[in-house]
Amino acid sequence: MKQPSDVDMGFSYRQRKNEVVELLHHGRLASLLRGRDALDFMARVQSAEPAEVQRLMARITGNYKRGNERLAASHGRHRR
Repeated sequence: MKQPSDVDMGFSYRQRKNEVVELLHHGRLASLLRGRDALDFMARVQSAEPAEVQRLMARITGNYKRGNERLAASHGRHRR
């Protein structure tokens, strides 16, 4: 059985000319990184494991919430 960190979330990236990095989600453009952001991303990707790269791209594109956040907000320990 796969661990949650081993799951492919469908992200990929493509480095273009002029320090531009395209972040793709299931083959469709999700975000563009330019300049310093692109350089920082590429530096982090070089030393990261594939699962870490998937999580990083999910955070950058904002595609990391899966719906359980609404349920957690109504949980008893989060009520005031």
